[in-house]
Amino acid sequence: MVTTETSARHQAGLFDIRNVIGLLLGVYGLILLLMGLFADKGLDKTGGINANLWAGLVLFVVGVVFVVWARLRPMLVPEGAAAERSRH
Repeated sequence: MVTTETSARHQAGLFDIRNVIGLLLGVYGLILLLMGLFADKGLDKTGGINANLWAGLVLFVVGVVFVVWARLRPMLVPEGAAAERSRH
């Protein structure tokens, strides 16, 4: 039986740091986006610019980019990596 290099590896999945960063940025961005849409009363402090809305939008988009990046280019972990680390 012939094994390919990709069959001897598995994906890092949820433990990929790009997923963690993307989810955190996405959650913070969503909170700021909602605050900018529904609860922003201090536009005079920022010169009329809805800072929460724009910062939330940018954070949310960057979070989505991180998660999409992790899905399109998954981190492959060698099959024997866990056993190799436990020996040392």
